[in-house]
Amino acid sequence: MNDQYYTADPTSASKPVPCAFPYRGYGLNFMTDAGVFSKGELDAGSRLLLDSLPDLSGDVLDLGCGWGAIGVAIARANKEARVVMADVNHRALGLARDNCARNGVSAECLESDGMAALMDRTFDAIVTNPPIRAGKQVIYRMFADAARCLRPGGALYLVIRKQQGAESCVKYLKTLYGEVEKLDKSGGFWVLKATEPKEAANDEV
Repeated sequence: MNDQYYTADPTSASKPVPCAFPYRGYGLNFMTDAGVFSKGELDAGSRLLLDSLPDLSGDVLDLGCGWGAIGVAIARANKEARVVMADVNHRALGLARDNCARNGVSAECLESDGMAALMDRTFDAIVTNPPIRAGKQVIYRMFADAARCLRPGGALYLVIRKQQGAESCVKYLKTLYGEVEKLDKSGGFWVLKATEPKEAANDEV
């Protein structure tokens, strides 16, 4: 079976590859690796998500952070944001920690299977490029748990490819959040913003 980036311990041999990209006037440099999503490049979905984000402040969660592209970029460009980066993949977390140091930003990096280790915490914003290949049940649980962990006025920001279920994702999000809007639709991706969590978000998926 091929290594999956959403497993805790990738078995593929480590083959570090650098990656660099600009964001809001900052030149960011990263190290990526095998067994972690989007080795060697910033994927198109994450790029669109980052470009669609407003200025962020307060406690911000990069959920499923991978090697840290989104969380590091947010931390670098938003001085008022306190960034938490979470992933189930141990190799990804190691890279994320190193990439924070590489780019001179401070962020808390912790192991969590989805939101499992974070359910006693709250956030002003949760940002995610969800692991679609893990399956609808996994990512829908992430969206439901995120609703339970948002502070008043907080928002969930996510990107999803249209052909991988964006329309059904919007329908599901509307069962959890009072407001769901499309921030961008391009390159086959939708960037969504969900706010005003409903009480139904406390129900099991």
